[in-house]
Amino acid sequence: MNNIIGVVADDTTGANDIGIMFSKNNWTVKVIAFNEEMELKKDANVVIVDTDSRLDAPNLSYQKVYAATKALKKLPCTRFFNKTCSVFRGNIGKEFDAMLDALNEEFAVIVLAFPKNGRKTVNSIHTVHGNRLENSEFANDPVHPMRQSNLVSILQEQTNRKVTSIQLGTVRQGAAFLKDEIGKQKENFNYCIIDAETQDDLTIIAEAVKDIKVLCGSSALGEELPKFLPTEQLESPLETLNVKDKNGVLIVSGSLTPQTREQTAMLIKNGCPSIVIDSRTIFSAAKRQEELDSALQQTIEKLKSGEDVLLMADNNPEIVQQTKEMGHLENIEPLTISKMVSSLLADITLQAVDAVNLKRLVVAGGDTSGTISRKLGIKGNFILEEIATGVPSGLAFGRDMLIVLKSGSFGASDFLIKATEHLKDLTFLKR
Repeated sequence: MNNIIGVVADDTTGANDIGIMFSKNNWTVKVIAFNEEMELKKDANVVIVDTDSRLDAPNLSYQKVYAATKALKKLPCTRFFNKTCSVFRGNIGKEFDAMLDALNEEFAVIVLAFPKNGRKTVNSIHTVHGNRLENSEFANDPVHPMRQSNLVSILQEQTNRKVTSIQLGTVRQGAAFLKDEIGKQKENFNYCIIDAETQDDLTIIAEAVKDIKVLCGSSALGEELPKFLPTEQLESPLETLNVKDKNGVLIVSGSLTPQTREQTAMLIKNGCPSIVIDSRTIFSAAKRQEELDSALQQTIEKLKSGEDVLLMADNNPEIVQQTKEMGHLENIEPLTISKMVSSLLADITLQAVDAVNLKRLVVAGGDTSGTISRKLGIKGNFILEEIATGVPSGLAFGRDMLIVLKSGSFGASDFLIKATEHLKDLTFLKR
């Protein structure tokens, strides 16, 4: 088939986030976990490679994105999208450069705004729910604290290529005017960051950039692009879906964001049993194993009885701080601590899934989602239905399961309740 869009996403939840944007326009979307030997097929309108590289060392993230882009180019894809965090966390400079290098290109348009999730860009200043980036919850991100809000400055610090911007006034003069301005910027710059405040702004931008080969940024633009791009309808492998599972739904949370904290609290308040993992046990092999065994036994018992169960890392601020302090004494960095906690949750999840042949799983947290997906041998998924803005359900391949993988900062307070009920209802789906 022709006109395949190739996307490289830097984490698992982001891959699904942009996937649902295209899928809502009746495009078939496939998400594939990156590995050096992956085989890409022409069985979707959009092929997304999840490099899970947001928390990697910069050079490793470059290598992954470069290799993923080369594979998409070989497929071949005709347009490319580098999906990053909607607040620019991660190795954005390295990853954007890697895609351009792999394609022998020297220009990309970047749109980070995601109005439906409260992310807006005006005069290159990025805000989250009305707060400048350095005053938002992401200012205290344990791995990538955001200390400034000017997107041009943030990106320019991470690349030797030249970065410029186009402001909102230009966007609102229409697609034709904006397209001309982009052409002018392309003569002297490599990256052009475009303001957007509303969904209508994104529609204008999508029309203006429909012929641009390389796009970067948040997933929001993906909802508008299909309106202006040619495609062909595929016979979707999702025409019929039949999944039966007498077990409860397993919900796993490794995120410490305020949104996920609210979501887990509401899920518990709604009557869902919870099993809370003490993150302080990860520094001792014996204590870790004891914590794993106890949590696993409880999880299996609940699932077998048909109960839903929440397995979560303790998000009590005192416990989180004590875990950091214990890691510091062991010369372990916060990023490594985060991965160690995710690994413990993934080990419990794998053994529980195997023990009861679980078919329904919800995971909150980008790093946790990636770790659990790899541990379960999930090689990717087809996008199913949107549950909330930017969060779809998926049909996994590599392991036959229905999954929901949610970014820690996405979703309303009742999201985990809705996601759990959604998977229970999703025994037969016609698209």
